[in-house]
Amino acid sequence: MAVLVTRPEPDNETTAAALRAKGIEVLLSPVLRFEAVAFEIDPDARYGAVVVTSANALRALADHPARASLLKLAVFAVGEHTAEAARQAGFQDVVAAGGDAIALRDLIMKSVRAKVLAKDATILYLAATDRARDLAGDLGERGLHVVMATSYRMVPVMNLSREVCDAFASHRISAVLHYSRRSARAFLDAVRVGGVEISALAVPQCCISGTVASILRDAGAPHVVVATAPAENAVLEALGCALQPLSR
Repeated sequence: MAVLVTRPEPDNETTAAALRAKGIEVLLSPVLRFEAVAFEIDPDARYGAVVVTSANALRALADHPARASLLKLAVFAVGEHTAEAARQAGFQDVVAAGGDAIALRDLIMKSVRAKVLAKDATILYLAATDRARDLAGDLGERGLHVVMATSYRMVPVMNLSREVCDAFASHRISAVLHYSRRSARAFLDAVRVGGVEISALAVPQCCISGTVASILRDAGAPHVVVATAPAENAVLEALGCALQPLSR
């Protein structure tokens, strides 16, 4: 029996490696594809910090001509995975929130109250075209000046691989992992196109958050498991709980 990982490249390989280390067979079928979006960074702006809610924002920044001018700034990252991507991109002053936009907002406001970040600082938010929460608006309502640069988009992949469709049809997949609401929706579209919706939704759906889980529940999935925290290790723990009944 295999676990299906739907998250985009290259993060899916990280998840696959963690699963294989536990002796779990893995199938990869990304349902979203990363695309960088051309965006401008004002060379005259005196940014006080950079905010990123996904490692994809760092990938979008990689070839930007103004990238070097930002490396000296503090980075507020949504979680440790994104924080590590920022460090690998060359940023030195990186702090991680608890894994979602609310925790990130609270971390930024805590830094303002501690006077680590000046309240009148201009914050550069490297965002996706589709956002689960209006983080810029949340911070703006609290008196911060946020410049949002739309730097990337995640494009749905409408077709699962033939191998995955066949695996669902033959009941060889024991669970599916979901890491975002957009990927959950893209997964639903893809299994419908592939004609395997009933088989796909019959297996446990392991979700990184309640918001993601609601999409699968609304689609009729009977066995939806939610991670205790919005982090990779918590998703894998949820998977372990979901697979326990199958191993008896």
